[in-house]
Amino acid sequence: MKKHIIFSFSILLSSMFLTSCSSEDLEPTLTTIGDAANISSEGDLRGLLIGSLDVLTNSNWYGRDFIIEDEIRGTTVFANGNSGRFTNPAGYRYIADNGLGVWATAYDAIAPANIIINQDLSGIEGDAAAMKSIQAQAQFVRAIAHFDLLRNYGQQHLSGNLGVPIVTEFKGEELSPARNTVEEVKGAIYADLETAYNNISDGSTNKSFPSKWAAKALESRVALYFGEWDRAATAAKQVIDNGGFKILEPDAYVSSWEGSYAANSIFELAFSETDNRGINGLAYIYRGCSYGDVEVLPSVLNLYEEGDVRRGIIANETCRGNTKLINKAKWPETNTQDDNVVVIRIEEIILNYAEALLEQGQTDAAIAELNKITSKRGASAYTSVTKQDILNERRKELIFEGFEFFDFQRTRLPIPVTPGHNNQTEISSTDHRRIFPIPTYELESNANMVQNDGY
Repeated sequence: MKKHIIFSFSILLSSMFLTSCSSEDLEPTLTTIGDAANISSEGDLRGLLIGSLDVLTNSNWYGRDFIIEDEIRGTTVFANGNSGRFTNPAGYRYIADNGLGVWATAYDAIAPANIIINQDLSGIEGDAAAMKSIQAQAQFVRAIAHFDLLRNYGQQHLSGNLGVPIVTEFKGEELSPARNTVEEVKGAIYADLETAYNNISDGSTNKSFPSKWAAKALESRVALYFGEWDRAATAAKQVIDNGGFKILEPDAYVSSWEGSYAANSIFELAFSETDNRGINGLAYIYRGCSYGDVEVLPSVLNLYEEGDVRRGIIANETCRGNTKLINKAKWPETNTQDDNVVVIRIEEIILNYAEALLEQGQTDAAIAELNKITSKRGASAYTSVTKQDILNERRKELIFEGFEFFDFQRTRLPIPVTPGHNNQTEISSTDHRRIFPIPTYELESNANMVQNDGY
């Protein structure tokens, strides 16, 4: 596939939806737009934004694989081989030929975002402030795409300094982009998020579109990942103090995964019945007797105290006479699989803040933040706290959502052997398998692309 990064979106672009749709469904309809430069109205810009956001729901990204590939490489779940899916990444066996990871999909989202960002708004019909906000929302999309690419393929936690290509133009002059450095990619992500925060219109209530607080929350996630504690704390505090988001009450925690736009949600992806239907969704891979490939390790139950409401998301399921432990409550709709996927919620941001405070020596403040979570979960309050306590609390709170492996990455801790897991060798902090290989199709089509060491 020639020049995959630059041109992968060309086919999708020809069927882009250019009028607004309901908040319940961000799927484009089939309306041809022709030339990418032929943007004449605010509706055209919004349609491109909807299309860009819709790419995030793809089964290769937040629709399934990005989350599962994180979880399956941690210490919480294993691939049971029921349908043969995810056994390779679970055992740290990667096949570059099959495009493992989010590579192509993330660049598919970046392409329409770049069209929006680079438009001269002076010649476009519509409300100037609203269109500027749409451009800023597109910068959020570009930021999260580059960040997720960097987390999967960048060398920041190994011995190299190569990140991923920063793509800022649709069909730009550089058709075979080389990999930028990690620092360059990080700088581009921060720049996009700063612009997004400053320019997204305040007061938006539709959580399936990026808000200024979503941009600031993502900044806290990025800063935490890179150990930039002051920045992580500052960004998190802005969201906590000003965003109006609330930790879910104990009796709402389990049931909240059945609905949309809960009080704790900062940014979520709207799914319809046609998004990832059947085998391609999160629900179908987490449970059910047809697939249900991702099974919970029995030891995970020991993480939770008896009264902790989070224990209620895990349950037994019996298939063909065999009983297995599964994620029962997060994204429970197996038939239509149209549960929204929450990408950022306030509980994560509070945990980010607690960790950043602890790293800055503000232990009492960190304990206070951590106990905001435990007090709403039926768990014991902390009277003292360590880094491992916070990592354990993240594991309990964010389980099944795609966080644990990246927490191992950023802390550079070895991934231990876990009884019952597919992988039975410790994955050291310097193991080349801590990051994915660059897909073969990209290497074959781009002479400037460099493979990660060990592949």
